[in-house]
Amino acid sequence: MRFLRAMFALAFLVSGVALGVLNDGATVVDLGVVRLQAGLGVILLCTLLAGVLLGGLAIVVSVVMPLRRAQRSASPATAGAVPATASLASTTEP
Repeated sequence: MRFLRAMFALAFLVSGVALGVLNDGATVVDLGVVRLQAGLGVILLCTLLAGVLLGGLAIVVSVVMPLRRAQRSASPATAGAVPATASLASTTEP
């Protein structure tokens, strides 16, 4: 499994370097307030990173936080319950 992860990481690293090398032309990005000038490869990689971060934030807000909230609200109800190991131990006496 570690070998597979290392191979994927290496493949993405090589593709990122190739993207940066093949797209070295200067490009200007106008954000309305600020104009940024950088290589096209750098702009593409930064845009990809921003998309990954925004997508991760959207997942956290729409899925993870509601699940955590539901888990917290469900845990006080089970606080008085007998643990499964204790009830199992009492039924297996010889």
